Amino acid sequence: MVLRALRPFVSHPDVAQVVLVLPAEDAAHPPAFLSALSAPSLSAPTATSALSAFSVVAGGEHRGDSVRAGLAALRPECGVVLVHDGARPFVDQTVIGAVIAVARRGEGAVPAVPLSDTLKEATPGDPTRIARTRPRAHLWRAQTPQAFPRKVLEEAYARASRDCHRATDDSALVETIGIPVRLVPDSALNLKVTTREDLALAELLAEVSP
Repeated sequence: MVLRALRPFVSHPDVAQVVLVLPAEDAAHPPAFLSALSAPSLSAPTATSALSAFSVVAGGEHRGDSVRAGLAALRPECGVVLVHDGARPFVDQTVIGAVIAVARRGEGAVPAVPLSDTLKEATPGDPTRIARTRPRAHLWRAQTPQAFPRKVLEEAYARASRDCHRATDDSALVETIGIPVRLVPDSALNLKVTTREDLALAELLAEVSP
């Protein structure tokens, strides 16, 4: 799954460096399957890929700690940063290009899908009882890769550290410092593999999209 998630970035013409953040024990002994990424582009960029560096670093206890570790490993010339979930193995390169284009204009970008389900809010203390129905208009489901100007993301994480604030995605931190974040239409196929059902669906998708 991780290898499939990495490949669209490794081969993208606008991606110059990829940092894979893993648990400390895995970062100390990187999985053998990563050798499949030892393409010529890692040492000599080609016309179809700008990638010249791939590295593995250890993450932290929380999601934000891992993103900070990845940021610290980037070379100084990387002015735009994309943060992607390794559990999303079906990202499309056109989405990568779209979020990069927004970040180059100085704003944040979040791939997202408009909600189509009716939303129910549960009652506190009685989670099986519906408290209210939430209108789904104007609501989107956020996905990754999320893209930001590097200085913006670093500032957002610096403030979050000072305020002891955590968030479930990077956009939420950037929003708090007043930088606009744009929604970029994405596909529901860019799913996050979290449950057994997600994994079963991902295996089916992998069969038709090798």
